[in-house]
Amino acid sequence: MVTMETAEKALKTVYLGVVANQLNVGVNPLLAKIKQTSSDVWGKEIVKLVPYGLNGGIGAGTETGDLPAAAANNYDRFRLELKNLYGTIELSDKAIRASQNSVGAFVNLLDAEMEGLLKASKFNLGRMLYGDGSGKIATVTAQGGSNNKVIVSSVKNLMEGMVVDVYDGSANTVREGLRGVRITSIDRATKTVTFGGVSGAAVTSGDYMTVQGSKDNELTGLGAIFSDKDLYGLSRTGREWMKSGVKNDVGAISFVGMQSAIDEIEETAGGTVDMIVCAYDVRRFYLDNCMSARMNLDYMNLDGGYKAVTFNGIPVVADKFVEDGTMYMLNTGDFKLHQLCDWRWLEGDGGRVIKQKAGSATYAATLVKYADLICDKPIGQYKLSGITA
Repeated sequence: MVTMETAEKALKTVYLGVVANQLNVGVNPLLAKIKQTSSDVWGKEIVKLVPYGLNGGIGAGTETGDLPAAAANNYDRFRLELKNLYGTIELSDKAIRASQNSVGAFVNLLDAEMEGLLKASKFNLGRMLYGDGSGKIATVTAQGGSNNKVIVSSVKNLMEGMVVDVYDGSANTVREGLRGVRITSIDRATKTVTFGGVSGAAVTSGDYMTVQGSKDNELTGLGAIFSDKDLYGLSRTGREWMKSGVKNDVGAISFVGMQSAIDEIEETAGGTVDMIVCAYDVRRFYLDNCMSARMNLDYMNLDGGYKAVTFNGIPVVADKFVEDGTMYMLNTGDFKLHQLCDWRWLEGDGGRVIKQKAGSATYAATLVKYADLICDKPIGQYKLSGITA
């Protein structure tokens, strides 16, 4: 007979390891390549001493002359608060009781819930890697013809079933009636999003969406690294080594243009690009160039079971969350996902992970991870945007 105790044991011993592995290496090739570490985590913060430039105690001289004066390494201190990443499954008391006498039925019930949790978590983790930490996932361009519809600039970060908050773009406050609303339909051709259970809410151009409760609480992704705003608690003014390479309005993609960006990284930062991440349209442009030049396409097997075409031995990976017309040249060795611990179930009294929701005939279990992403050498990364065929 299935009991709450057996369900607890299954979540802790059977599902946790599989889920953690999938969320660490199965989200996308970029996350699979980034090292995850608990170093430099102090309490609720990541505090990291980062060297830049060169040691100055070097010089050449005469046989009897003075030795070079000592000049220690240059350091700056990164400070970043750990982000709280959550994923919750919910089981109704009725469903649990209906499957109590059938182990197979209960396993199917848990499998379905965990599969849904994995799918949603992978989607959101993959999205956060390219965000700027603000949590913005779409910008409203107009009302969609009725008060439960909005037209957005891009639907890349949206999916049916997501629960979102819609913010007033000028006041940065949640629009009345649009907190915790669920997306029921997305017309991707017209970029129209329909909400369920909304009757009288209104929006204007410039409003934006976040996942429920996630405003300013998401991972510090590539969007923050390639912006001109302060990063990791430091101003970039006077810190040229914290400014990543950016080239806008690239136009037609070319092998020379790609190699120029890689060369600039090597010349300026002494870094080595080991992964190129781009939008799907950019990968098509690149493949078209290769075929036009009658080049043989080389493929590479990556960590996590991924496969990628290469450019001069560097894997070229397409990701759905990369903005159209954009390509990133990255040295993944400069990135670390600093974490307090790996994925864990949120435990209550007595170490229980399945808890009844107050005032409801349902039980919930929450997966949690406290972490954030840091790039030690922003100057060693490059972004090309505005790429066309």
